Amino acid sequence: MPHLHLEYTANLPELDTDKALLRLNHALVASGQFGAEFDIKSRAVKVESFRVGTAMSPRGFVAVRLALLSGRSPQIKKQLSESLLAVLQDLGAWPADVQVQLSVELLDIDRDSYSKVAIG
Repeated sequence: MPHLHLEYTANLPELDTDKALLRLNHALVASGQFGAEFDIKSRAVKVESFRVGTAMSPRGFVAVRLALLSGRSPQIKKQLSESLLAVLQDLGAWPADVQVQLSVELLDIDRDSYSKVAIG
């Protein structure tokens, strides 16, 4: 725990997802909210079919969804959200001809029903 999902639109070919995931993971470790760095699981998914609004101008998005065990205060969740958004903003130059939206969403996973085992 936690699980980080990064979705990004196919019209952002310069996005280095490996670098992005590593930086996002480092931000989570630096928060001090998680027991061990190997508990953080992150993945990136390119969205080939998408639409942002109704305009015909080129638009795209990078959306992070962080699922974590319930019980953290709203202040801690806000700090996590803001630190992840700062990482997204610092990933590099975005295409000049594409309006890009960056977002972070935090979701609580019910602590009582979550199960996990590490093998090996």
